[in-house]
Amino acid sequence: MTSQQLRATTEGEQRAGDALPPSIHPQVFQHTVNQADVAISITDGRGNILYVNPAFTRLTGYAGEEAVGQNQSLVSNHSMPREFYQDLWQTISQGEPWTGRLINRRKDGSKYLAELSISPVANAGGEILNYLGMHRDITELHRLESQVQNQKALIESVVDAAPMVIALLDVDDRVVLDNHEYKKLQADLGMAEPAPMLMSAVRAGLELDSGRGRRTSGYLFLDREVRLDPPGGRSPRWFSCSGSRVREDDTSADAFLAGQGRDYLLLVAKEITSLRTQQEKVRVAALQVLMADEDRVSGLRESLAAATFRLEGPLNMMASVVGMLARRQGETDPMSVALAEAIGAGQQALAELRSMIPGETREAFGAVNLNELLRDVLDLSTGRLLAAGITVIWQPQAMLPALQGAPNKLRSLFKALIDNAIEAMNTRGCRERELTVASKARLGGIEVDIADSGPGIASAQLLKVFEPFHTTKRGGGHLGTGLSAAQQIAAEHGGFLEIEPTTTRGCRVRVLLPLHRRP
Repeated sequence: MTSQQLRATTEGEQRAGDALPPSIHPQVFQHTVNQADVAISITDGRGNILYVNPAFTRLTGYAGEEAVGQNQSLVSNHSMPREFYQDLWQTISQGEPWTGRLINRRKDGSKYLAELSISPVANAGGEILNYLGMHRDITELHRLESQVQNQKALIESVVDAAPMVIALLDVDDRVVLDNHEYKKLQADLGMAEPAPMLMSAVRAGLELDSGRGRRTSGYLFLDREVRLDPPGGRSPRWFSCSGSRVREDDTSADAFLAGQGRDYLLLVAKEITSLRTQQEKVRVAALQVLMADEDRVSGLRESLAAATFRLEGPLNMMASVVGMLARRQGETDPMSVALAEAIGAGQQALAELRSMIPGETREAFGAVNLNELLRDVLDLSTGRLLAAGITVIWQPQAMLPALQGAPNKLRSLFKALIDNAIEAMNTRGCRERELTVASKARLGGIEVDIADSGPGIASAQLLKVFEPFHTTKRGGGHLGTGLSAAQQIAAEHGGFLEIEPTTTRGCRVRVLLPLHRRP
């Protein structure tokens, strides 16, 4: 385009209503267009080139005299679909600007990807006089974009194919990204988001460790074992969890200089249920031997304690009789002397009997998973439950906070309650035999409910069953001496036991234990 043609076009734009400020000469616009770094071309209404700037020549290889008079399709590679060009011409013919990407070809035949913008130039009457085209080479930008997309697709493929649960969490433990294994875990557990629950268990473990958790460079925590107890009687599942911090830079304009960003937590949970199941079998077998020994010792302790308790009564009564005879007939009375000697021998035998009672083993307090303890007791009682035809309804909270307690004593507590429930239901005439064991977290503690469908306890006996050596088994009840010991263990842990009165058959015992025992 000659200077006169460009000037005429400028004057046409002025007549169309876009008048130039008086202080700006049209040549200023011509110099600006000539020195612009973006390729600019002006065509007539049929797409024939009237003007190209130097940047157009540098990009396409066509000099101004080679391009002027040619159709704009001179630089097109003609590889785009026909519908693409039809949409382009339909848009600009209606006076609307068009922006898009297409493949162009240089004079030397090389191809490049262009980002093209076409703006119609109309007069005051709305008649399109020219088209202003501006385009730039975005081949390298497209390559970088494609590379980023390919890397993103590869990473997503690797993450989805990984045989472990992966989830990206924000500061509020909301899941931002996840993989197929995480979705499978959601379906298996029947919950919307298991990741926050896993994180709660990890944090609880880190707090209990008091800063002694394993930390490695780049990790907030590493190989933290977490146990989940699905409801419905399903077997527990174990996961080894690791977490690392991920930072995302803020892409907003405000963060250009400030360098702001958002922090995320990358949670990786590898299921180790198979390994832990094998370990649990060995542990439960050893625990069964230990509990059997403890049961024998506990039985011996209770038997000897009951014997001394029963012997003390007659000896005390005989001592009262001796005292009365001595006052009436004198201390030298042969009958009084003989009885006194017999009482002395009996008291000496009673003292020897007391010395034979095994002492209780002191057990250190530590972090306890009550779901695990309850499963231990149910596993140990499997034989008796099957023999009595009892159906177990296991309703644990999937994740319980750790409790500070003595594991073996707590097992003894729950075993006494479950043994009593089995004895209650294993009687003639008890047709419905169901044992329900449920656990749930409460504010500052854990509640465990053990309910059976046996004959229940008469309301008059609800308080007496907590007395030592009191039993109602002959009357059909089932909570006797074991309940007194269970109550004692609960009290040692700062908790308590209560029996819920029921109007129907059955018995429900509630155990409430605080997470931390008060000093």
